[in-house]
Amino acid sequence: MHDLPPATSGFARPTLPLGWLRDSSPSAVVAGFIAMLTGYTSSLVLMFQAGQAAGLSNGQISSWIWALSIGMAVCSIGLSLRYRTPITVAWSTPGAALLITSLAGVSYAEAIGAYLTCALLVTVCGLTGSFERLVRRLPASLAAALLAGILFKIGSEIFLAAQHRTGLVLGMFLTYLVVKRLLPRYAVLAALLVGTALSGLLGLLDFSAFSLELARPLWTTPSFSLAATISIGIPLFVVAMTSQNMPGMAVLRADGYGVAASPLISVTGIASLLIAPFGGHGVNLAAISAAICTGSHAHENPDKRYTAAVWCGIFYGVAGIFGATLAALFAALPKELVLSIAALALFGSLINGLTQAMQVPQEREAALITFMVTASGFSLFSIGSAFWGLVAGVVTLLILNARTRA
Repeated sequence: MHDLPPATSGFARPTLPLGWLRDSSPSAVVAGFIAMLTGYTSSLVLMFQAGQAAGLSNGQISSWIWALSIGMAVCSIGLSLRYRTPITVAWSTPGAALLITSLAGVSYAEAIGAYLTCALLVTVCGLTGSFERLVRRLPASLAAALLAGILFKIGSEIFLAAQHRTGLVLGMFLTYLVVKRLLPRYAVLAALLVGTALSGLLGLLDFSAFSLELARPLWTTPSFSLAATISIGIPLFVVAMTSQNMPGMAVLRADGYGVAASPLISVTGIASLLIAPFGGHGVNLAAISAAICTGSHAHENPDKRYTAAVWCGIFYGVAGIFGATLAALFAALPKELVLSIAALALFGSLINGLTQAMQVPQEREAALITFMVTASGFSLFSIGSAFWGLVAGVVTLLILNARTRA
């Protein structure tokens, strides 16, 4: 482990304007671009799918992408320059998966209200320093089972899509497996490229509505309801904390960057509050894309790897400006391609969730029930399955523990 950069105390001197360019390198630029590309190709389809399921217009989906992209760009650039640490911020992929099944049950204004509630909870956790204490109260196995249950339904969609477009889905699946073995980092991207090529050969692409245009942020006045708060806001908060912020901090610590967690969580929470009315469901610390910027391939000098995260933020901003184009691009793709690439992008997270859920023998039954209830799509009192899965798991854990002690 290398010596920690000066920013780890939380009171580092900010980098001078453009001074980071002197610390940068071609490898940092490439790492930043790959980190951005990984984030978009792995979960942008989830937001498009969630938007379609909720009946959102292309303009609303475009504003959603713009809000998240600008939030990620500002946070990644600002935090990385402030602490001279490769801090990469991303949207919550599991959160986007949660919205596929949750958005359709509430109005868009109520969903915005739920985003604000989630962002406020994240901000409070950061400002009060209660982040780690709060998350520690929820057993890791139940949090992992909740995540796996959310992702399972979306992950299994690839096999249903294969019934309708067997050649397309099979080609994407085989491409994913082959590239996963040779170049794991590019497996999802390769599957997307092959799927797009096959769609073109099969005449499934429709670019009639596609045009190069800038994103236009659309303001939506929030509305608050108990059902939306419980079915979207609270599960989104739990998922953001357990599947994004905790792994994100773990990546930084594993690579020797000891920056304090509270300011990072606070900044992402405040940013999420600001972008929520424009459709952003929240930005959090990144894990997978963060590892791309903190590794040795980003820069040979650990103290200068922060420049890779700065470049990632710059690329986020460029992509966000053309959010309308991205939305139109995905609208031109066949439904089976979108479903399949979303499923493939979630395989890794689903595997990790199931693995972590079953690690503790005493908690396996509770974790299994959490997973099954969440994956079932069970709904009661207009409250989604993610919340009830968590409730069922906690109740099961309490009863079984009491029985064991007795």
